[in-house]
Amino acid sequence: MSGRFVRVAEQGRRTFAISIDGVRAEAAEGDTLMVALLTSRDALRDSEFGDGRRAGFCLMGACQDCWVWTAEGLRVRACTTPAEPGMAIVTRLAMAGEGVWPRA
Repeated sequence: MSGRFVRVAEQGRRTFAISIDGVRAEAAEGDTLMVALLTSRDALRDSEFGDGRRAGFCLMGACQDCWVWTAEGLRVRACTTPAEPGMAIVTRLAMAGEGVWPRA
């Protein structure tokens, strides 16, 4: 699957693996989770309110559009959270545990 974002003229940034919904993806040093997610997928997450796929809105941490969860259940904003080697990200509320809202 191609991503919504495309890297252009990359020079020398170290890359590393992260996991998105259990699937291996690649991030580069300095990426936010949003950049890492959208270079490997066409959308950031599905809306939990059933109004479709989301790709971020304000891109600066002011809206509520880019919430994702760590595998441990911590809710984070993809647009302002740096990607780190070995991170495991969950983009679907159902994957965090049926009927359970992850901790904030």
